[in-house]
Amino acid sequence: MRVYKSKVPSISREVIEALRRGGDIEVPDDKVNEAEADVAAILYEYLRMDREVTEAAKDALERRGLDHTQLGRVKRSIAKEKGFAIGEDAMEYVLRQITEMLFYSANVDEVFSEDHALRKKMSEVFKKHLEVDEELDREVRKRIRNLEEGTESWDIEYSRVLSQLKRQRGLE
Repeated sequence: MRVYKSKVPSISREVIEALRRGGDIEVPDDKVNEAEADVAAILYEYLRMDREVTEAAKDALERRGLDHTQLGRVKRSIAKEKGFAIGEDAMEYVLRQITEMLFYSANVDEVFSEDHALRKKMSEVFKKHLEVDEELDREVRKRIRNLEEGTESWDIEYSRVLSQLKRQRGLE
């Protein structure tokens, strides 16, 4: 799961809005911004931990003399040690944290729905925003289709074009 920092406020707003509109939670009008900030705090912490785990994995690769192809494996190992979820498990991890926050937040007066119903509605919001990643990947691959995937030049060009597209779309 890749959440862009620039998208956190809109994701947070849409999560609270969807749950309020659906009658799943009760948040007084004067506490909506604080409830959105609670959701945003969870997402920002996820991003911070992801950066921390990634940096630790890169350091471990360097110390062990391994190449970058091992980054995913090392990152998963470090994430597991820290009780942090990455990859396919990341969305469920974040949704569980947000669900738990809803029950304990001073900004949410009442939660009317069960956990699974809350997570389902929130996952719809997340999926909408996460489609950006897939769209970016398709666009980058389209632009560099003349290069052979897996080569060093492909990796370099993929990163360059991806950064360029993210800047153009305000995602960095």
